[in-house]
Amino acid sequence: MISTADILNARILIVDDKPANVCLIDGMLRAAGYASIESTTNPNEVCELHRKNRYDLILLDLQMPGMDGFQVMEGLKEIEEDGYLPVLVITAQPGHKLRALQAGAKDFVSKPFDLAELQARVHNILEVRLLHLETKHYNRMLEVTIRELEASREVIRLKSVEERKKSERELALAQETQESLLPHVLPQFENFHIHAFNNPTRYVGGDFYDFLQLSSGEWVGVLADVSGKGMPAALLSSMVLGALSMEFRSKTQPQEVLNRVNQLLCEKSLPFQFVTLFLFLLNPQGVGQFINAGHNPAYLFRSATGTIEPLVSGAGAYFLGMFDCAVYQPLPLHLYKGDILVVYSDGLTDAENQREEMFGEKRLLKIIQQEAPSGSLELKPKLLKAIEEFTQGMPQNDDITFVIVEKCQ
Repeated sequence: MISTADILNARILIVDDKPANVCLIDGMLRAAGYASIESTTNPNEVCELHRKNRYDLILLDLQMPGMDGFQVMEGLKEIEEDGYLPVLVITAQPGHKLRALQAGAKDFVSKPFDLAELQARVHNILEVRLLHLETKHYNRMLEVTIRELEASREVIRLKSVEERKKSERELALAQETQESLLPHVLPQFENFHIHAFNNPTRYVGGDFYDFLQLSSGEWVGVLADVSGKGMPAALLSSMVLGALSMEFRSKTQPQEVLNRVNQLLCEKSLPFQFVTLFLFLLNPQGVGQFINAGHNPAYLFRSATGTIEPLVSGAGAYFLGMFDCAVYQPLPLHLYKGDILVVYSDGLTDAENQREEMFGEKRLLKIIQQEAPSGSLELKPKLLKAIEEFTQGMPQNDDITFVIVEKCQ
């Protein structure tokens, strides 16, 4: 668990080209009890400082000479392998706020500074950041423990042959049960083509996707990634899938559905379990909305311009099951003829080759850019082939799941 002392001792870096602003923010934070604060007025130093010190929070001014805050965030993405940027941007320009969130910032604070607002936003981001790091550490330890247990089972062979066969039958049954929860046949929604792929790392996994036709004529798509792997993750994913289906049958507003599912998970799941999720709702004309609940960005290829837009979480869109006070708000979504939406789990971008290099977002974006103009029917096999050629048979550490949606009319 994250304590107040953990938050107050977190490492913070202040980046602003004006020494007066640095002094002001430093004073505000120290007055609130924060003890480990560093600063720089040179944006060119930020990436190297973060590579060396791994700050828990970077307060970043957006408008600086020579190298602005957006360029700094691009450099930080290369350091943060999981794509999580612990950045709170500082701006006096209201128009920069949305762009900063799309670039990877987790929150923003406006100039001139309000003491109470600054302290609250810093505290909230640090709490989420430290929980994120603690969960990653726990998952790594859990993976080591599982591998050790599996190795021990093979070495000492405590179970008889019949018992092992029984376990395998039970796992196979669990796999069949989980596969039955995924759509047996992809739906045919008016004016859309849909493709999907799911490959768990073990018999059962924590990723799932689903689609649901609503009475309003709209339809819902969702892709989720449950923390952990194996049977515990599969059980939680089954609960989430069932809860989403039940809630959407009584409500059509996605924010209401996710608010209720989040409350359910906070009450019923274990403290270290959470769910990232990307949910979207569309009508036959391609007009709708989306919510990114702590998930990696989805990508929207625009057929008319050949550009790719990232669909990221809005401010406060935390993982499901982590904070019972979280409130989820949708953002607008509009697909035009030929546009293609790509939603995926981080098992795709984290897939490794024999040199322990990750597939990464740049390769994914390159494939979308090259193949999406030919349509979704071409994009899916090209993406699967690229993953296969990159990994070269290497066993993967996470489930790989993706959904592709094309507006065809």
